[in-house]
Parts: sequence; C-alpha cells; structure tokens
Amino acid sequence: MDHNKQFYINGEWVDSHQGVSHDVINPATETACGQITLASVEDVDKAVAAAKNAFPAYSKTSREERLTLIDKIIEVYSSRMDDLIAAVMMEMGAPRMLAAKAQVPAGLGHFIQIKKVLEGFDFGGELGGARIIREPVGVCGLITPWNWPLNQVACKVAPALAAGCTMVLKPSEVSPLSAIIFAEIMDEAGVPGGVFNMLNGDGATAGAHLSSHPDIDMMSFTGSTRAGVLIAKAAADTVKRVSQELGGKSANIILDDADLERAVRQGVMTCFTNTGQSCNAPTRMLVPASKHAEALEIAKATAEKVVAGAPDAEGTTIGPVSNKVQFDKIRGLIQAGIDEGAELVCGGPDMPEGVDKGYYIQPTVFGNVTNEMRIAREEIFGPVLSILPYETEEEAVEIANDTIYGLAAYIQSGDSAHAYEIAAQLRVGNVSVNGASSDIAAPFGGYKQSGNGREWGVYGLEEFLESKAVVGS
Repeated sequence: MDHNKQFYINGEWVDSHQGVSHDVINPATETACGQITLASVEDVDKAVAAAKNAFPAYSKTSREERLTLIDKIIEVYSSRMDDLIAAVMMEMGAPRMLAAKAQVPAGLGHFIQIKKVLEGFDFGGELGGARIIREPVGVCGLITPWNWPLNQVACKVAPALAAGCTMVLKPSEVSPLSAIIFAEIMDEAGVPGGVFNMLNGDGATAGAHLSSHPDIDMMSFTGSTRAGVLIAKAAADTVKRVSQELGGKSANIILDDADLERAVRQGVMTCFTNTGQSCNAPTRMLVPASKHAEALEIAKATAEKVVAGAPDAEGTTIGPVSNKVQFDKIRGLIQAGIDEGAELVCGGPDMPEGVDKGYYIQPTVFGNVTNEMRIAREEIFGPVLSILPYETEEEAVEIANDTIYGLAAYIQSGDSAHAYEIAAQLRVGNVSVNGASSDIAAPFGGYKQSGNGREWGVYGLEEFLESKAVVGS
C-alpha cells in the first residue's frame, strides 16, 4: 500500500482530516516524484497523545525486550535497503554510489551501534549514599533535516527506543519518502503501537506545535541554526529539554608539515561530498601563505574532475542540491564571493555546462578569501570551498575559531602529536586528523551556535535519559 499521504500513529497508517497536499520535488528533474500530506495541529495532537499513552508501558520494558526489538528493526531495515536507496536518490538527488555506500547504511549503522551500547549500559548504580537510577526522559519530539535523512532519523530514533522513550518524528518535507519507508520498517519490526509515531509537516505548523506541546518532554532537532533558535524559543515556555545539532562552518587547517598535495585533494573532495550538503563539511581551507598559490592549483585540478550529474548517471560525482531555495541561496553566495573580491579559481554561479534543468551547482573554489567575507562566515551548504592563507599557526587557530559555529574542524599534519596540539585549541565538538572518518561510537555535536547536546553511541543514549537519586533506606 502507498502510505505517502498518510501518517503512522499509534501503530496504524491513518489519514489526515485537515492537512494539505505537498509535492515532493526531485531536484534532478524539478518535477514531482511524490505527494505527501502536511500535518495540521490536530494531527500533531493525535500523535503526541498516542506517544503519551504508550509511554507508561514501554518505559518499563526490560533491556532484553528492547534489544530484541532493535534486532528486528536491523533485520527489516536490511531487507529494505534497495527501496531506501531509490527513495534517497529521488527525494534529494544523491548519486547512487553515495546513497548505497553512505546515506542508507548510515541509518542502519546507528541501530547496530546502539545495540552494542544498550547491551552494556549501566542504568543504575551507587554514588555516595545514594542510589542512582537512569530512566527515560519521556515523550520526545524528533525533527530531522533533508541532507542526511536516514542518518538523522536513526541517530535519534535508535537511542530513544533504547532508553525507553516514546516519540513523534517529523522528517523534513523536502525528503520525506525515505522516512515513510522507515516508518514501514518500524511497523513490520513490531514496534508497539504509540511508541514510534511519524507525521509529515512543515516547520511553521507541525514543527512549531510539536516544539511547544505541553505533553512533549524533550525536543531533538537537527537543522539550521535559524530554525533551532525558533524551536528553543517555542520549547522554553514548558521548560522541556532541547537537544540540537545545528549549522557549521568548519575549518580545515593544513599545517606546514602536511603533504600539501594529498591534504588539498582530500579537503576538496570531503568538502564536496553530498554536494556540500553536510553541516560538518570542511568549507574553509586554511593553508600557509607561502603555499597558497600551489594549493589553489591543486584544488582547481581536483575540482575540475568532480562531475555534477544525474544521480543514476555513470561517472556522476555529485548530484544536484536538494531544493530550489537552497539552489538560489548558493548561487547568490557564490556571486557575493565574486563581488567581495575573492579569487574565483573555478566554478561560479552559472549552471554546469550542458545542464538546463535540475538544481545543479558547479563545483566552486575561491582563493585569497578573508574571514570577513560572507563566503567564509555563512553556511553555504553547497559545493563551494573557500581557501584562506595564514602566516602563523596562531593565526590559523584564531581564524578557525573566529566563527559563530563550532561543530567540526579538520587538521592535516605530518606529525599526529602536532595535530593534537592544534586540536586542543579549537572550539569545536569534533576534530578529524589527516582525513579520519567520523566514528559513530564517538559523540557528535557542537559548541556555540552549532547546538547543544550530543548524538551517536553512548552519548546519544544519555541524551534521552533522566538521572534520579534515591537517598535513604
């Protein structure tokens, strides 16, 4: 059955009585690839009520019961990989290789990891004269973005289930098709009715009402800093817990002792992965001033090998950006870089040669960027790299920290001890040394306006738990 226009509430697929229809646009073709219903306030109320009613029973389930449930989710998710890959390619334009090797497996990875965490997690213990009990925080509202849809859904749903919470998920209306399949997976896996609920909707109606709802105990949000501020304000009146993973403008510091060729090539490709639509993308490359000209040559040669093309076309490196709003924003910021005097090394605001439809952006590199320029300060969220020269390591650290964001940073060095010295000085939540990939067992989250709280692994589980102290005998 096609569930695209329905919501999953209390273990059933249900229709909205007041919601409005919304086209899901394939960014590669600019045509509708599906249609969903956007939830009304009444739909949100119904989903929250289901989660609230399910909480007393589910919160008291045993570790073994939750492990059995997670095992079944892993099994069913694995059986739906092809469907999920097709959905991600359609709804956000991910190239087939990226969808199959990263986008879809990322979601599965979080369930596999949370199973390991849950098996050995200590939900209680003694501290001084008190007994400490770790128990679920309650009913959770989960709002997820369009850029890594399954990764962000799973890294919230998996620990919430492991903790004993119940939840209402609102995925992005830009990329909802994979979330609908995810809800089908939860249903087939036998998640008890009301424990997991999913509805589609926009931020202004469904997101705002979920965030302010008095029966929601915690909001977990991933998305833009602008939206995160609105969610925090909406949640404030009911003093609910708010965990947020927001924007970023990550610096990639190439130290003087690094292999410049390798470091620049790797930095360019990491920046352009997922068409630059990652909150932790290394979009500011900092290079020694004496090597700036050479770095630009390497970056240009690397970027010119990146092919912006259809998600299912052979040879495609990056697909389109996910939506028209983002497309227009990125092109505007590229033009701002040109207008402010940055050196356009390659790319630009025009569409790639031979492309006349789809939200495609040329892989773009700027050189001689200063940290005051908009392209160095604003989160572009597209395949755009800014290269900034620095004179000393102290200046490099100062530039890297001179941002409202603090999600991630990257360091390239021929000496790991040297890299760790620099890492200790950066005000960010995650640092990658010499191209190391993210570790889903490690905490993920940011400082400053990149959010609060942490996701992934044991830190992700702890976000969904309260600590109770029982004293006396």
